[in-house]
Amino acid sequence: MEYFKKILRFAKPYSKYGYLNIFFNVLYALFSALSFAALMPMLNVLFEKDKQLFEPPAYQGLGKLKDYFMDYMNYQVTQFAADDKMKGLILVIGLVLVLFLLKNLFNYLAMYFITFLRNGVLKDIRNALYGKITDLPISFYSEKRKGDVIARITSDVLEIQHSFLSILELIVREPLTILFTIIVMFLISAKLTIFVFIFIPVSGAIISWIGKSLKRQSDNVQREQGEFLSIVEETLGGLRVIKSFNSESRFYKVFSASTDRFFKFSNSLLNRQNLASPSGEFLGILTIGVLLWFGGKMVLVDKTLDAASFIAYMGLAYGVLTPAKSISKASYGVKKGNAAAERVLEILETENPISEIENAIEKLDFDSEIKLRDVSFKYEEEYVLRNFNLTVPKGDTVALVGQSGSGKSTIANLVTRFYDVNDGHIEIDGVDVKSMTKRSLRNLMGLVTQDSILFNDTVRNNISLGKENATDEDIIEAAKIANAHDFIQELPNGYKTNIGDSGNKLSGGQKQRLSIARAVLKNPPIMILDEATSALDTESERLVQDALENMMRNRTSIVIAHRLSTIQNANTIIVLQKGVIVEQGSHPELLAKNGVYKKLVEMQSLT
Repeated sequence: MEYFKKILRFAKPYSKYGYLNIFFNVLYALFSALSFAALMPMLNVLFEKDKQLFEPPAYQGLGKLKDYFMDYMNYQVTQFAADDKMKGLILVIGLVLVLFLLKNLFNYLAMYFITFLRNGVLKDIRNALYGKITDLPISFYSEKRKGDVIARITSDVLEIQHSFLSILELIVREPLTILFTIIVMFLISAKLTIFVFIFIPVSGAIISWIGKSLKRQSDNVQREQGEFLSIVEETLGGLRVIKSFNSESRFYKVFSASTDRFFKFSNSLLNRQNLASPSGEFLGILTIGVLLWFGGKMVLVDKTLDAASFIAYMGLAYGVLTPAKSISKASYGVKKGNAAAERVLEILETENPISEIENAIEKLDFDSEIKLRDVSFKYEEEYVLRNFNLTVPKGDTVALVGQSGSGKSTIANLVTRFYDVNDGHIEIDGVDVKSMTKRSLRNLMGLVTQDSILFNDTVRNNISLGKENATDEDIIEAAKIANAHDFIQELPNGYKTNIGDSGNKLSGGQKQRLSIARAVLKNPPIMILDEATSALDTESERLVQDALENMMRNRTSIVIAHRLSTIQNANTIIVLQKGVIVEQGSHPELLAKNGVYKKLVEMQSLT
């Protein structure tokens, strides 16, 4: 129930729907019991002459309330059916129809209002999950597979709705239906009702035994669903590579192995779950059978119960079976829902290590320099940077070069605070980035990465990502600076053209220029370029390089370079090896040193 309580906090904004549901469930439960109890006096009058009453009964106190009610109803039916028994029959049928109509009307209204609560909770959990997913640091997703996260926000949340939240429907209605029905059953025959209660603990023990393993089996099903969703996500992302290497069969084997496991786990779960209904029904019918024997004996042999009361009693007893089965199903739902809630809450309750301090500074401008002081950082066990120091004065372009794994992209990740340093400090104008709000820090920066990350939307909306209130003129001006305006105009719908998933309708150079236009429109004082031209052909590189030079004018830039020809005009070039600066200076100065940088330049000139 711990997980259920945590999920239930999402129901608070919809509490009015919960109260209305409870109100109509109370009425439903009451009319469920009355619909059978109302039959007794009518059956007595219609089929037993000695039960007819021609004088109204006298009220003799609370202790005789049942007898007074029965006699009063007998009197009313007798009066109505005095001349014609068919009139009495019509009264019986009419009253039963009215009671069942009201019972089902209240049932519908109860379900109508709970729908708003259930779907509202579903919406809010998904919103909370999405907010948490975007808030958690990038490092979180190096440990979690994307497909698993997708499974949690889709199927796991639906499982919570189907299992946990279905309990909200049952938590009042079914127990009250049973309670009211048992009260009426006690009024009819206390002896017979006590006899029924002997069988309830036995039934409960059997149902509990069936449901014990459901949480573990449900957990296996949901985890495996996350696994094959991850495979699908990876397949769609790498379809070109899979096809080019003729690896379809290999990935099919991996996927089919996952679906085979899902098949086995699902069979085990559903077979155990499906056992609940027939076993519950058989136990109920067994109870009814024993009741028929014991109650029949009371009517036929002991003469302690009249036939009409026994017929109504049996109807009430059978009416208890449906809510009892619903409660047993709900108990299975709790066990299944526990597994789903655990997976959802694992993300919702994950602490973000990239946190903001209390009263963090809202830094709105950049005045002097970016400084990395004695910075050390590791992704796992081995340090990528050790005691790293770097100063980037305002207005300068600092280029970082070196072999793969030397720590270039790590510096970009640390300055933007996608990761936090293990030791040392990163400061902007003397203020530690950990002291700033993450929003204000990232507002000072524009990022253009090697992989052009675009979204399945229009050209206009992709460019205006960082400035949603941008005018058409602002967007066109940014596109011109990025050398993108000309090709955008040639698209079918210009700036309103949808560019497809990940911008796949565009070439690599076009995608990169849109990324640059997006950064230009944001107009940040600090620009970070992470190997922005390394994946482009020569012609696209020239266009993109021109766009980058336009963008970097009058800005502070940190450029991570793969192609050294693109950073020859940088104020300072930093040469890295295994997280350590081995050389730094301008392009001519580094060539004159005849060291590592010159060797890198010569190697690239030969390729």
